[in-house]
Amino acid sequence: MAYRCEICGKEPWTGKQVSFSHKRSSKTWRPNIQKIRVKHGTNRRRAKVCTSCIKAGKVEKV
Repeated sequence: MAYRCEICGKEPWTGKQVSFSHKRSSKTWRPNIQKIRVKHGTNRRRAKVCTSCIKAGKVEKV
């Protein structure tokens, strides 16, 4: 399963990390994904959700 938020679709992004001497190397930033139990209709299920969606109240934790 991909490293991706099921609510907002946030996924890893890439760029360059620049050192003090301006050497550039590739870097990947990954969102803070948590596996939580969420309420889905009348059922409960596990979902991979980023912490910004949890804090914004987009999902209801059980």
